[in-house]
Amino acid sequence: METREALTKLKGVGPKTAEAFHRLRIDTVGELLSYLPRRYEMYAPEVPIASLTEGRTATVLGTFANLPGVVRTSRGSLLTGKFRDASGTITVRWFNRPYLRKMISVAKYVLLRGRVARDRRERYLLQPEMYTPEQYRELMKTLRPVYGLTSGLTTNAIAKAVRAALDNCEIREKIPATVLKDTGLMRIKDALEEAHFPKNEETTREAMRRLAFDEFFGFLLSVRNLREQTETLPNTSPVACSGFANRLIESLPYELTGAQKRAWGEIAADLRGNHPMQRLLQGDVGSGKTVIAELVLASSAEAGYQACLMVPTEVLAKQHFAELSKRLGALGITVGLLTGSTTAAQRREILAGAVSGELQVLVGTHALFQEGVSFAHLGAVVVDEQHRFGVEQRRALSDKGSTPHVLLMSATPIPRTLAMMLYADLDISILDEMPANRKKIKTAVVDAGYRPKAYHFLAEHIAAGEQAYVICPLIEASDGLDAENVEDYAECLSEELPDARIATLHGRMSAKEKTAVMEAFARRETDILVSTTVIEVGIDVANATVIMIEDAERFGLAQLHQLRGRVGRGEKQSYCILVQGNDSADAKERLSVLQTATDGYAIAEKDLSLRGPGDFFGIRQSGEDIFRIADPIRDADILGMAKRAVTSLSASEYAKAVKQCLAETKESVVY
Repeated sequence: METREALTKLKGVGPKTAEAFHRLRIDTVGELLSYLPRRYEMYAPEVPIASLTEGRTATVLGTFANLPGVVRTSRGSLLTGKFRDASGTITVRWFNRPYLRKMISVAKYVLLRGRVARDRRERYLLQPEMYTPEQYRELMKTLRPVYGLTSGLTTNAIAKAVRAALDNCEIREKIPATVLKDTGLMRIKDALEEAHFPKNEETTREAMRRLAFDEFFGFLLSVRNLREQTETLPNTSPVACSGFANRLIESLPYELTGAQKRAWGEIAADLRGNHPMQRLLQGDVGSGKTVIAELVLASSAEAGYQACLMVPTEVLAKQHFAELSKRLGALGITVGLLTGSTTAAQRREILAGAVSGELQVLVGTHALFQEGVSFAHLGAVVVDEQHRFGVEQRRALSDKGSTPHVLLMSATPIPRTLAMMLYADLDISILDEMPANRKKIKTAVVDAGYRPKAYHFLAEHIAAGEQAYVICPLIEASDGLDAENVEDYAECLSEELPDARIATLHGRMSAKEKTAVMEAFARRETDILVSTTVIEVGIDVANATVIMIEDAERFGLAQLHQLRGRVGRGEKQSYCILVQGNDSADAKERLSVLQTATDGYAIAEKDLSLRGPGDFFGIRQSGEDIFRIADPIRDADILGMAKRAVTSLSASEYAKAVKQCLAETKESVVY
C-alpha cells in the first residue's frame, strides 16, 4: 500500500470514519501517519490529600464523604462534593458534568486525578478524572499518546487506523542514506512506530528528534530551492521610492527611528535594484513595521503597479484597511479589502478592480491566495506576521504576479543565527530600536499564591474602563499536563469577578467564531479575554492594559515577550503578570529575565542559551507555525544538523531530495 492512497483502503476505516478523519484534514494514509500525538500522558503515584500543592495536578486515593450535589451557575451546572482519605478531606468540583453523579458510590475506593485550585473559600480538585485502583495501576505502566480528536473519532480509533497503516504500508526513506549515516538518526518507519506506540521516554524522544529533523530538512531544502529559483530573476517592477514615500514620512507626527531609516534604505535599494526584493523585516511589537509597509505599498502604487498586504486574521485585516484607506487615500491611492466574510457582490467588485488595475492596494487574509484573485500588474506583496506562512506559500505569493517584490514582516523575535538558517532565501532587516515615547510594560513574576491579589488588580483596571487578557497553556483540562486551561479558568474567573464580562478564545474555534470574539473585545464589549497563545497575533486593542499569563514557565521567553506585546499599545501604563505554576528556582530565575529585559532579540538569544534541547513531552513552547513537531528555538541543535545536511548534499543527492521531499509532499508534511 502506498502512503498516497485513501484512508478507506485501510481495514476498519469506512465512509463515516473517513469523514471524521477528513474534519482533521486527514484523507490519505500518509496524512494519517503524519498526524502525531499532541502530547504523551504519564501517571504519577497517588499522594495524601494533606500534601496537595495548589496549582499542581495530583492523584489521590480515597472515598467520597457524601454523594456530590448539582447546582446551577450562570455558565451551566456545577457538581460538587467532598472526598477524603486518612490524611484529610478536599472538595471536588466538576463543571458541566452532572452525569458523573450516577457513576459515584460513597463507599467505593477510587482514584481522582485533577488540578488543585483554591478560591476565597476553600481548596478543591478541579475537573478530576476518576479511575478504579486497577485501572490506574495499569496506566502507571504506560506512556500514552494523546491525539487531537473530533466528533466521531476516539483515540482508540486513531490508534487502530495507524496500526493498520504501519502494518500494511510501504514507508520509504526520503532522507539520503549518507545523511542518515552521518546523523545517526532513527529510521523513519521505526520513528513512526515509536511516536504512535511509545515504549519508553528515551526511544520516543529519539523518534521525535527524527521527525523534527525531517520537518527541518524538507523546509531548508525548500528554502534552498526557492533561493536558486529567484536569485537570477530580473526586476520587472522597478520603484523609485521618492514622492509618495517622502510625503508619508513628512506627514508622520514623529521622526522615524534610526532603525526604521536604515531598514527603509535597504528596502528602497531592493525596490529599484536588478532583482525582485525577497526580504524579511523583523521587529518587536511597536517598533514601526507598519510604517515601512505603508512606504512599500505607496511607492509601488506611485510607480504604476499594484500591491497587496496579507495578514493572518480578519480583525487585523480590517484594522489595516481602515488605517491604509485614510493614509494612502490621502495620496489618491485606492484601497480594497478581501477576507473570508467578504460578500459575493463585494468580492466581484474587488476582483474586477484588481484585474483592471483600478484597485491599487488590496488588503486581505488567506483569501488572497484563492483561485480567481489576479492582478493587472502586481508589483509588491507585504505579508504581516509571516511565520504563519511557509515556503510554498511564499512561492504562491510570487506566482500572483510577474515576480513581484516580497516583504515579509514578523514581530516574533528569533536569534539571528537561527533566522539566517530559516530564511536563507531572504535578506534580513531588523528594527532593533523602539520609538522614544513608548512606555515600558511593567512586568512581575509571582507564584500561584499571588492570584487573589492579581484578581483584585484586574478588577481595579476593569472598573477604570480598561481591559485585560489572561493566557492559559491549554484549551481544556488534561490528565497528563499540570497546567491551567481556558475553559475551566474562565468558569472560575467568572465566580471571582462576577461583574466582569469574560470571553474565551482558542484554536479549536472556527475562524468566524474567533473573529467575532476578537471584534467584540476590540469594541470593548468584553472586559477580560481568557485565551491560549492564539492571541499572539490578530488583535490590536489600545485599551487593553493588563496581561496575566498562567503557568508562564511552560513558555519560552521569546514567546512570553511576544504575548506581553499584546498590551502597551496605547498611552496608558500597561502591566504583565507572569504566574509561575511550580516552585522551581530555575524557572523563576529564567522568568525574571523579562522583568528587566525589553529587547526581543536579546531575550530570544537568552532563551536559546537557557532552554537548550527541549522536552517533547510537555506543551509545545513556541516556534514557527509551519512546523508541527519541530521548534526552531527548542530544537536549535536539530535545525543546525539539518542545515549542515542540506548544505553538504552532492548535486545528485540534492536533485533526488528535491524530487522526493518537495514534489510529492511540499515543505511540512513528513511523507
